[in-house]
Amino acid sequence: MTRVLGTITLPGVRPSVGSARRFLRDLLPEDHPLRDDLVAVGSETVSNAITHTASGREGGEVTVLLAAERGRYRLEVADDGAGGTRPHVKADSLAENGRGMRIVEALASRWGYREDGERTVVWVEFEREAAPSR
Repeated sequence: MTRVLGTITLPGVRPSVGSARRFLRDLLPEDHPLRDDLVAVGSETVSNAITHTASGREGGEVTVLLAAERGRYRLEVADDGAGGTRPHVKADSLAENGRGMRIVEALASRWGYREDGERTVVWVEFEREAAPSR
């Protein structure tokens, strides 16, 4: 059974990245072993939505949802659509930008995306028990 811990819809502007971080941070106890990873990944995915999709245009929005499922947490970030481009990990790990999905891939157990009408939803899963240090 899935239990939604919280959801928020924010305007597609840069300051919303900080708002999303605070929102996610407040959903988990300060000493939770996954809190920092969830906040970092949430920050990256919201930033990507604002930078690379219609969410960053006038009137755009981004929605953040955190849910607890059996044995894992699921973070979802829905944007206003990317006009045909899809979330992906860039091949150049030394690039000065474009490393957001590489961070997501490193911290999460699994990630992917799905289309939801005109919106794109990036989902990220974290096993409830924190993974051993890398």
